[in-house]
Amino acid sequence: MKPEVPSARILGGPDLHVDMGSTINLTCLIQFSPEPPAYIFWYHEDEVISYDSSRGGVSVVTEKGAATTSYLLVQDAAPADSGRYSCSPSNAEVASVRVHVLNVGHDTNEYGYDVAGERPAAMQTGSAGLSNSSRCIVALLVACVLHARMLRAQLAS
Repeated sequence: MKPEVPSARILGGPDLHVDMGSTINLTCLIQFSPEPPAYIFWYHEDEVISYDSSRGGVSVVTEKGAATTSYLLVQDAAPADSGRYSCSPSNAEVASVRVHVLNVGHDTNEYGYDVAGERPAAMQTGSAGLSNSSRCIVALLVACVLHARMLRAQLAS
């Protein structure tokens, strides 16, 4: 019997479609590894994603164990967020998906500006306080962690 090779996959791929203004939620599952990866890098196109960039609204939650799950959350999706996303763990091959941000119900010009206003569509929401979208992200993170625990329990049985 041949031993399993560590592998990574992003659930829901190879293509994911999200509405503009919603949250991109990518789940990378790393399995068959003798130990959890030392690190996991996320990429958009060929650029390492910076979680403290000026874009804001980008976070990662990673739960290590027999199977490791890493969640990439990108709030307030804009057309510029479309493209190839890759999960690159230290101990497995890179996994990628293509994200398509759909401009449904929003009128923008060829430069990505909201026709109704003068700010780029990607800047239409946000505040310094805990907004409804922030509360939704917290709820989403809790749901992701619970989902990961259920996956772990299923893999263990």
